[in-house]
Amino acid sequence: MTGVLCRLLIVKENCCRFCPIGLRNLLEKKPTRPICYDGFEPSGRMHIAQGVLKSINVNKLTKAGCTFKFWVADWFAQLNNKMDGDLNKIRTVGMYFIEVWKASGMDMEHVEFLWASDEINKKSGEYWTLVMDIARKNNLLRVKRCSQIMGRAESDEMSAAQIFYPCMQCADIFFLKADICQLGMDQRKVNMLAREYCDLTKPKIKNKPIILSHHMMPGLKQGQEKMSKSDPDSAIFMEDTEQEVRRKIKKAFCPEKIVEGNPCLDYTRSIVFPKLGKVTVQRKEEFGGDVVYETYEQLEKEFVEGQLHPGDLKAALASCINEILQPVRDHFEQNDEAKKILAKVRKYKVTR
Repeated sequence: MTGVLCRLLIVKENCCRFCPIGLRNLLEKKPTRPICYDGFEPSGRMHIAQGVLKSINVNKLTKAGCTFKFWVADWFAQLNNKMDGDLNKIRTVGMYFIEVWKASGMDMEHVEFLWASDEINKKSGEYWTLVMDIARKNNLLRVKRCSQIMGRAESDEMSAAQIFYPCMQCADIFFLKADICQLGMDQRKVNMLAREYCDLTKPKIKNKPIILSHHMMPGLKQGQEKMSKSDPDSAIFMEDTEQEVRRKIKKAFCPEKIVEGNPCLDYTRSIVFPKLGKVTVQRKEEFGGDVVYETYEQLEKEFVEGQLHPGDLKAALASCINEILQPVRDHFEQNDEAKKILAKVRKYKVTR
C-alpha cells in the first residue's frame, strides 16, 4: 500500500462525503503540508462530539500530513447573538474550548488556533474585499440557503447581521488559504458556496477547496438529530461528572435490537471504538459473563441478535465515556487557569 493511499484511508474514516480523487491529488502533488480548516463559534459548554470526535478527526488529518487551522469565530458568535453578543464572554468560551481540546488528546504539533477578530483586523482590506465579492456574486436566496450553518432554518426571521455570516464563513476558507474544509454535515451548504464561488471569479479558481463532511452525532433522546446545548440531558458535556454521564446514558434512547436512530450505538461506533479500540461489557456469570468486543461490527451484530441487552450496552458505554473524559476532568480540576475559565463559562446563559 502506498504512503498516499495510507494517508487517504486515514482521512476518509468517519467522513460521510468527500471527493477521493481530489483528496488523493492534493496529498500526492502538494509539496508542503495541506491546510485544513475548521471554524467554531464559542457558544457555551462543549459536548462530546465537539470535544472527543473533533480531536479524533483532527488527529487523523495531522497524521496524514496536514496542518490544521482552527478559526475561533468570535465575531461570528457575536453576529449570531451567542452569549447575548457579549464579546468578552465569547472570548472566554473560546479559551475554554481550547483548554478542552488540549486535555482531550488532540495532538497540537500541527494545530493552530486563530481568533477571527484578530486575524481579520490584521488584514482587513483583504478580508472585507473578499466578503463583498462573494456577496456581490450571490443573491439573497442563495445566501439564506446556508442558514443551517448558524443553527437556523431558512424560514426563520434573521437579523441583517446574520445575512453577513455565510459570506464571511465562505471568505474564511480563501482567507486562510485552506485546501480542505473539515466540518460537519450541517456546514456543507456554505462549503458548496465556496466551491461555486471558484467558478464565478475571473479567472476561475482552479484548486477548489476539498470538502470533508463528517457525521453529525445525534442527541441522547428519541428522535434528536443532534445534541442541544439548551437541553443538558440531550448531550454528554466534556466536563460532566461520572454520575452525570451514568445518569444521562441510563436515560438515553436505546431500542432493543434496533440500530437506526439508536444514539447509544452511534456513540459506541463514533467515539468509543476510535478512542479506546474495544468495549468491555461486564455481566454476571448467569447472564453470560463478561465479554470484550474488539470491533464495532461484532458488538452491533450481537445487539441486533439480542445477545447484548440495551441495559448492558448502556452500562458499558457509560464506563467507556467516563474513561475518555477523565483526563479532561483532571485538567479542569488541577489547572488553576482552566478551573477559573470553566467556572465563568458555567455561569453563562446559553442563547440561541
